[in-house]
Amino acid sequence: MDRPQAAYATITQASALQTNKVLRNTYILLSATLLFSAAMAGVAIAVGMPIINPFVTLLVYFGLLFATAKTRNSGAGIAFVFALTGFMGLTLGPIISLYVTALPNGSQIVMTALGITGMTFLGLSAYAVKSGRDFSFMGGFLTVGILGAFLLGIVALVFQMPALSLAVSAMFVLAMGGLILFQTSQIVRGGETNYIMATVTLYISIYNLFTSLLHLLGVFGDE
Repeated sequence: MDRPQAAYATITQASALQTNKVLRNTYILLSATLLFSAAMAGVAIAVGMPIINPFVTLLVYFGLLFATAKTRNSGAGIAFVFALTGFMGLTLGPIISLYVTALPNGSQIVMTALGITGMTFLGLSAYAVKSGRDFSFMGGFLTVGILGAFLLGIVALVFQMPALSLAVSAMFVLAMGGLILFQTSQIVRGGETNYIMATVTLYISIYNLFTSLLHLLGVFGDE
């Protein structure tokens, strides 16, 4: 093997090792944050914590997200990831409690939403990893779609529009599925090299997918 070929092989191998490291670290951190978030949701349910004002939730969420992004290359970034996911777990606890107590089949709806969320994430992630396909073309569509759904969600919340809120949940289900494919593809193909930010993106995808499914199933599955 001549020198150019050897150099290319070395660079390719180093790139593959870096990608595998980012993917491994992302899934390890994601698993830890999901467990921590679930524990915080359990605490919120146990103490009977009320539902947090959605605008307060958004304010704290974006503040912690900004802090995580600013410290993503340091150990403080990991601390902020757990602060963010722990807070989101606290907000989720009262929502789950409401479904369980307000609907006769609430527990079944929660478990169904959880199961669909888990299978969707595992299936889409496995497909993105195994196929190696480039889903970067979805970036622009996802940005516009998620931003549009977010703004419509605010409108539905402010003006109390249940039908629009339901449509927003359906939009988020589709957008979060696309975001899982996009982010996993970015990691596999080397477009995302920071496992902290990759973890945050995948966590938020899972969180929004679960809550959106919960909303849809709660409406269509209410006996």
